Amino acid sequence: MSKLEAAVADLEKLTPEGLGSGGGLHPPKTVSEGERRAILRRTSGSLSPEGAGELLRIIEEGCERIDERDW
Repeated sequence: MSKLEAAVADLEKLTPEGLGSGGGLHPPKTVSEGERRAILRRTSGSLSPEGAGELLRIIEEGCERIDERDW
């Protein structure tokens, strides 16, 4: 079982109250600015122009909409 699968399994066992409080999960790891820059350097340019265009299209179609009924 992967770490992600284990985390999901733990969350599935929680009550709504437990989920609301974060489920006792550990806070995210703090990453220094140097580490963030190194991660960006490693991943920068990893998408092809076609892949980047597709990602932008998906974001524009699915994420840049407001459904007034959700408010």
